[in-house]
Amino acid sequence: MEENNSNQNNNDNKTFNSVASSATEATYKEFKNSEKKQKSGGAGFGKTVVLPFFCGVLGTAVVLGACVSIPFLKENIVKQLVTINTSDDEDDNSNTANLNTQLILLQGYSDTAVGVAKKVQPSIVAITVEYSVNSIFNRTPGTATAKGSGVIISEDGYILTNNHVVNSSSSSSNVFYEVGEASKVTVKLYNDDTEYEGEIIGTDSQTDLAVIKIDKTGLTVAELGDSDSVQVGEFAMAIGSPLGLDNSVTAGIVSAVNREVLDEDGNKYIAIQTDAAINSGNSGGALVNSKGQVIGINTLKLSGDGVEGVGFAIPINSTKDIYQQLIEYNKVKRPYIGISGRDLDEKTAEANNLVVGVYVVSVEEFSAAEKAGIKAGDVIIEADEKDIETMDELNEIKNQKQIGDTMKLKINRNGQEKDVTITLQEQP
Repeated sequence: MEENNSNQNNNDNKTFNSVASSATEATYKEFKNSEKKQKSGGAGFGKTVVLPFFCGVLGTAVVLGACVSIPFLKENIVKQLVTINTSDDEDDNSNTANLNTQLILLQGYSDTAVGVAKKVQPSIVAITVEYSVNSIFNRTPGTATAKGSGVIISEDGYILTNNHVVNSSSSSSNVFYEVGEASKVTVKLYNDDTEYEGEIIGTDSQTDLAVIKIDKTGLTVAELGDSDSVQVGEFAMAIGSPLGLDNSVTAGIVSAVNREVLDEDGNKYIAIQTDAAINSGNSGGALVNSKGQVIGINTLKLSGDGVEGVGFAIPINSTKDIYQQLIEYNKVKRPYIGISGRDLDEKTAEANNLVVGVYVVSVEEFSAAEKAGIKAGDVIIEADEKDIETMDELNEIKNQKQIGDTMKLKINRNGQEKDVTITLQEQP
């Protein structure tokens, strides 16, 4: 029994020793493997971290270099920068994005201005006009000069400008001098020192437009835009010869459209307002858009203490019919009623026992009004079934018609209303 127990104990010891030996061997192998891993750790970090990092840096440098040197890639990146979206809670990122956008847009603005100037300058001319002048102190005739600008509208020498550039009678208000008609008109082209003699083809004081012509062909014709589509805030450049400085450009924006302004002679214009600098000599030059298209003819500016950056241009769309008639007829043919009138507001009408409307002061002989039976003392209260209170309203309706068209008027005569129809004549 004891022998059996002894044998059993010996077997247990052998088993224990075998298990311990196996465990020791496994532990040793695990230790050796761990040691190998630790020794190879440096090489693994280089392969998995350092090498990819430097490859990424190198790749980024190559891509950026290509994007800067290849135009269309650069343009796409610029577009992405311009359209960055930022949130209110990311102030730092927002400031950076805005800064990038501003820098890009400033570069674009500069490129636009350069391109527009190069395109339009060859179509703008400098005009010098000589007048005969008589002084009230000395009746010996003298000469005076005035300067302005013009826009080439045909390759064979027709040039559009302002009436007051070539016709002194509309702008001369100096009581010490009597200024006669222009005795000589000289035109200088872009980058050409030759002086070309200009001929006045026609003038129109009502719109302050005129056409002159020089004997030369192959001129660069200005591209005309659509002034009806002009928007407030868009790019605007004025090109002309301010103060005799030929081929000068100034830039700004469109400040307002359909602005009603009056000149020194009381003529009313519907104009484009701009803050692009317009000075003496710019008159007759071009106001152009970012496409290099003429959208207006620079005509006047407001001046005085505290006034800055308020200039006006005649919308180019309203000039087309005018200059075509000036070229064809040497004048503008307009429909004509043949009355002189006075506006009657409620206060004036009530004080004179009349009604609100246009009071007919006089009727010209042989005019359309006389032929229709209109008399002095009548009050015109309607035109083509529209109520009117002023001469401007009456003329606005009349100017939409052609010579020979009819116009229906309602008049009040001694408290009685009467309908009359007139056939519009050509204005003398």
